[in-house]
Amino acid sequence: MKKGMLLNANIAAVIAKLGHTDHITLGDAGLPIPTGTERIDLAVTQGLPDFMSVLRVVTQEMQVEKAILAQEISKINPQMEKAILAHLHELEAAQGNHIEVIYCSHEHFKQRTHDSKAVIRTGECSPYANIILCSGVTF
Repeated sequence: MKKGMLLNANIAAVIAKLGHTDHITLGDAGLPIPTGTERIDLAVTQGLPDFMSVLRVVTQEMQVEKAILAQEISKINPQMEKAILAHLHELEAAQGNHIEVIYCSHEHFKQRTHDSKAVIRTGECSPYANIILCSGVTF
């Protein structure tokens, strides 16, 4: 049995295959997932699992160099934005690198998900609780 925190085989496989600048998306329950993009659906019911729990586990396994958020999160869901940014700040310290945070419109964000290696759907039901994580290197 795997000893690390991440037990989901599909997520572990996607992360293992990421190269530098590849990215994956973590989304709330309502984020549309493009046809042809791998869909890893974790949603069980509203709020389960929550977005931040999934983000914490995924980023323990993945080297992150950049994160992309929809700019609407700042106005519509500032509590979630604050939690995400705090987590990314902690992750910077743990990884020993700066994580660039980029904001774009939600429409542009949805277009960018087409290039993700996978979209992980959580049970989160708060608006704009979505992030694109861009893979870095560990050296």
